Amino acid sequence: MKHLRLSPLLLAGLLAGCMVGPKYNQPAVPVTPAYKEAPPDSFKESDQWKTSRPNADALRGKWWEIFGDPQLNALEEQVTVSNQNLKMAEARFRQARTMVRYNRAAEFPTISVGPQIESLRLSPNQPYFNTNVGTGSRAGFTLPFDLSYEVDLWGRIRRTVTAAGAEAQATAADLATVALSLHAELAVDYFELRSADAQKRLLDETVKAYADMVQLTTDLFNGGAAPESDVVQSRTQLATARVQATDIGVMRSQYEHAIAILIGKPPADFGLPPAPLKAEPPAIPVGLPSQLLERRPDIAAGERRVAEANEGIGIARAAYFPSLVLGATGGLEGTSIANWLNWPSRFWAVGPTMVETIFDGGRRRATSEAALANYDATVANYRETTLAAFQQVEDNLAALRILEQEALQQKEAVAEARRGVRLFTDRYEGGVDPYLQVVSAQTIALLNERNEVDILRRRMEASVLLIKGLGGGWDVSKLPKISSMH
Repeated sequence: MKHLRLSPLLLAGLLAGCMVGPKYNQPAVPVTPAYKEAPPDSFKESDQWKTSRPNADALRGKWWEIFGDPQLNALEEQVTVSNQNLKMAEARFRQARTMVRYNRAAEFPTISVGPQIESLRLSPNQPYFNTNVGTGSRAGFTLPFDLSYEVDLWGRIRRTVTAAGAEAQATAADLATVALSLHAELAVDYFELRSADAQKRLLDETVKAYADMVQLTTDLFNGGAAPESDVVQSRTQLATARVQATDIGVMRSQYEHAIAILIGKPPADFGLPPAPLKAEPPAIPVGLPSQLLERRPDIAAGERRVAEANEGIGIARAAYFPSLVLGATGGLEGTSIANWLNWPSRFWAVGPTMVETIFDGGRRRATSEAALANYDATVANYRETTLAAFQQVEDNLAALRILEQEALQQKEAVAEARRGVRLFTDRYEGGVDPYLQVVSAQTIALLNERNEVDILRRRMEASVLLIKGLGGGWDVSKLPKISSMH
């Protein structure tokens, strides 16, 4: 009958490789063969984007270097080492990584020791006390060792470890998403600030030109060649331009303060000297829509959480089956220190325990249904994240294409507006046209010149957002391996 005593262990060995629950398959997402807003291959190299090319043209980790601005590069490096939100995300990743080791500990036995020394005196007045035994005191010295090990019959522990690993990978992707967003935010704020510098320079030049017109109208008025109303109009226009030039300082200060916070400094300790925006948007390698699934860290995080939710289904189903725990207790027990550690003082007990829940009022069923619902929700979130990523890329491809055309049109409008100012100024000095024509031409010229600066700003920001939409040079190969977190 010895084989009957060993049967529980044999059964445990046979079932150790069994896992209940669904096998994970990555959900399908809608993918198109090409971007709608991407230009055809026939577009010239000067366009602000490129179609798919070999990896030599792929974005790199420090994607901001593509703009060729040393000041921007220096600021971006400070984000990497000093931004507090980035530090927070990195700490969350380390926390998630330790949970893998925490859950993996269940794959090993738990051994505990609880030494105990006690002195006991029995009361002679206690119920059913045998007075012939005596009522003296006695001492007890115990050194027990307990071992407990749950046999992973149905894969619950393995699935828990895998789920924790998937969450750690998702958290690593979250860290990459935060880093990408912060670097992109700094780049946008930087180009906004430089655009404000360009607007300020333009308005300062305009103030100087308007001051010259005040002098001209004043001279003509003093000479009797112009009415006083011309002087009033020119002074009003000069004052208005000064207000606009001063107001730019509010926007510039706000972006400078925002940059300071992004690099982990108080605004009082940070400043950037003026440098008007002059750079043109760089050429950006786009690739194919299918590659976006591997380049976007937020998409990778969504997919990893789908895998985690899939493990949750298996964990919930494992609760329907019995659990097997191997337990052992041993140690030394004596009545005094003298005989406590003697070999005859040893004791031990060993044996398996199998537990099965017969009735729980529907708790396990509810848990399983909740796990399935959570899986469906994470799949929907994964697909929605993917669709949103495609939209971001398409939006900024369209913005770059349209704004490039708009920039050419605006350049022509600026040239014509400046020509109009010169023409009407000459005609006014010659007494042909009233000063109102000059004011109108100057207003139109300033409006077009400011719009030209703003279009350049929008093009630079669209370039940053396109790079962000493409993942900024990140790919899924940078996710940590679960095995490395054990």
